[in-house]
Amino acid sequence: MKLRTAYPLFFMTLLLVTGRALATELPDFTHLVESYSPAVVNISTKQKRDMGSRFKREFQIPDLPPNSPFNDFFEHFFGDRLGQGPGQERERDAQSLGSGFIVSADGYILTNYHVVEGADEILIRLSDHREFVAETVGSDKRSDVAVLKIDANDLPVVSIGSASELKVGEWVLAIGSPFGFDHTVTAGIVSAKGRSLPNENYVPFIQTDVAINPGNSGGPLFDLDGRVVGINSQIYSRTGGFMGLSFAIPIEMAMNVADQLRTNGRVSRGWLGVLIQDVTRELADSFGMRHPHGALISKVLPGSPAEKAGLQAGDVILEFNDKPIYNSSMLPPLVGSSRVDRPARLLIQRAGATQVLQVNIGELPAEEELAEGHAGPAKVEGDQLGLVVSDLTPQLREQLGLAADVSGVVVDEVRPGAASAAGVRSGDVIQMINSRPISNAGDFEQQVAALAPGKTTAILVLRQAGPIFLALRVPE
Repeated sequence: MKLRTAYPLFFMTLLLVTGRALATELPDFTHLVESYSPAVVNISTKQKRDMGSRFKREFQIPDLPPNSPFNDFFEHFFGDRLGQGPGQERERDAQSLGSGFIVSADGYILTNYHVVEGADEILIRLSDHREFVAETVGSDKRSDVAVLKIDANDLPVVSIGSASELKVGEWVLAIGSPFGFDHTVTAGIVSAKGRSLPNENYVPFIQTDVAINPGNSGGPLFDLDGRVVGINSQIYSRTGGFMGLSFAIPIEMAMNVADQLRTNGRVSRGWLGVLIQDVTRELADSFGMRHPHGALISKVLPGSPAEKAGLQAGDVILEFNDKPIYNSSMLPPLVGSSRVDRPARLLIQRAGATQVLQVNIGELPAEEELAEGHAGPAKVEGDQLGLVVSDLTPQLREQLGLAADVSGVVVDEVRPGAASAAGVRSGDVIQMINSRPISNAGDFEQQVAALAPGKTTAILVLRQAGPIFLALRVPE
């Protein structure tokens, strides 16, 4: 009987001890918040919007002369939403909220580009409730970083850390103003590093599960030592609210951008001048690679550093300055952060063999001019692939907006078969088969005839969105 009584007591003691042990391992953020929360600011912006112009555009109401008999009609039904008269359209202040943090005691503040984009007035509120009107020192859309300045001194500042030292699973903490609730503190862990997001090619994001909501943008992400390791920038959500997927800009990148904006008023980025894509398992098989990795070049831009270095469509970049490239999203941040006019070492695979190329990094243009193709009379049928193609005539080039130097054959018809299974579409311009360029229908017919049955080959097609490699399995 005594033995039976001892078991419950033993397990209760074990649970109590285990609970206390777990409690001691959980982080205590109180000191961090007390020390660095004063350096976090609330940002509110105002932007003038012509409501009269917007209303007229939405309802397709024309501008009328002052003496038009229709003025009374529209004013009767729509009132002052049309404005008070020509050139006197009613304006309304559009407001937005965000966060930021002070990086220097004399008033320099970091935040997101999208927080202050298009703002006519930027108001900064400190933790002690003082308010300042800020000026924009500089902003960079590609990295989503902006630098602001307020006229103040002896301000509390954050401590800058290193995102590169973060480990997946490590605790991190955010302070910001979600939905306007100043200095809200949330915590979580690092979920992943080096994340690539659509239309954000140059930022290797830190992914966390820290609760981030509208208003947190531009605020700091801290590590357990109280150092800023990132700028909270985006969330992934199907509802508009937090769903456990938050993304922060690494602080090293943000500070580099901020330094350039303060010094030069603009940001200089490295540039290769290539269009790239991932290597799929099927493409890897066609290239003779053991497993899919690297960044596959689908186009080399004319006059670019890549062209001058001898890079070609179909090359697979495996390393950049001795750093392995596992997928195409890893390359742009490495190139973008490289020094302009400095040599870079590329390990590539071409025609089944690896080789090293040296390329002098250029400067990324303000707006890259990327060739866009779409898709053409000598017709050829590639029966074993299920394709009907034709040459590019001058008339077709003009009709489709293709440059004179674009070569290939236009896909007129895609029948059920290997090509349709590979994703070839009517209107595609086939420019390369099995690493061999296609200039006309005769080239196409010759290369198709030489394909080995049962093997997978890579074909390069040009579409309106740009060139892309497809993996095509030749029927046996």
